[in-house]
Amino acid sequence: MKKMNRRGTARPGTPFTRAVFEIGHVLVGAAIVAIAFNLFLLPNQIASGGVAGISTLFLHVFGFEPAYTQWAFNIPLFIAGVLLLGGSISGSLFYGGKTLIGTLFLPYVVYLTRNWEPVTTDPLLASIMGGVGVGVGLGIVFRSNSSTGGTDLAAQIINKYTGMSLGACVFVMDGLVVTSSAFIFGFEFALYALIALFITGKTIDIVQIGFGYSKMVMIISEYEEEVKQGLLTQVDRGVTKLAGYGGYTNHDRPVLLCVVGRNEVTKLKQLVRTIDPSAFVIVSDTSEVLGEGFKRR
Repeated sequence: MKKMNRRGTARPGTPFTRAVFEIGHVLVGAAIVAIAFNLFLLPNQIASGGVAGISTLFLHVFGFEPAYTQWAFNIPLFIAGVLLLGGSISGSLFYGGKTLIGTLFLPYVVYLTRNWEPVTTDPLLASIMGGVGVGVGLGIVFRSNSSTGGTDLAAQIINKYTGMSLGACVFVMDGLVVTSSAFIFGFEFALYALIALFITGKTIDIVQIGFGYSKMVMIISEYEEEVKQGLLTQVDRGVTKLAGYGGYTNHDRPVLLCVVGRNEVTKLKQLVRTIDPSAFVIVSDTSEVLGEGFKRR
């Protein structure tokens, strides 16, 4: 029998089916990235970082086919990653295989769809929709614990040999591409590229984490036992009791920790207010919750 996830849908149970499932994610994600690139970003001269952005610049300056440029950068970077990163790439054969698939397949789809008509010639719309499309595609690839190579591998190599953080490496490389686009296409198009880059990052987060932000609530109350029972029985959420001490009194002040859905926050606050109007309540966003009672994303 197939295993079921918390949403009630079947998920792969054997290593083979999981492998097929993840490789399928890589292919679908890479295809979405390539199509968004050809329909929105490339025809509107939006070079929003990465090897795709470099291929946009090379097309304008040298007339090189973008797919060829991407292969010319991605394949040597993958080989360099295998040789220089060791355990990060070649040490995990499956991860390396999925990354190689993404590295080769994305430019292939770019080549296949090179003659598709652009959806819009408005650079603002193109930067928004292109950013969303690329973000959705990359988010799907990342959820399969894979990569499409390119500047991701370059960032890992720089990180290993310079100590610069991965985030800073990616920022510098994307910044160089966007800055170059300002000289080649004009400052306005560099701003559109920044918009696309920002939207891509936000969309990746949404695909990986989802919209369903939960709320983490911490409660300090003189009636902590009554509040705990109310949370367990009326809100129907688990509670964790943390050891706490008053900074002024040095007396024990237990802290109740509870995670609830957004639609349950009002009910929780009303419950606590009814039991102890002077309770100290902290409510904060939490982007991902795994475990009993919460859906696995």
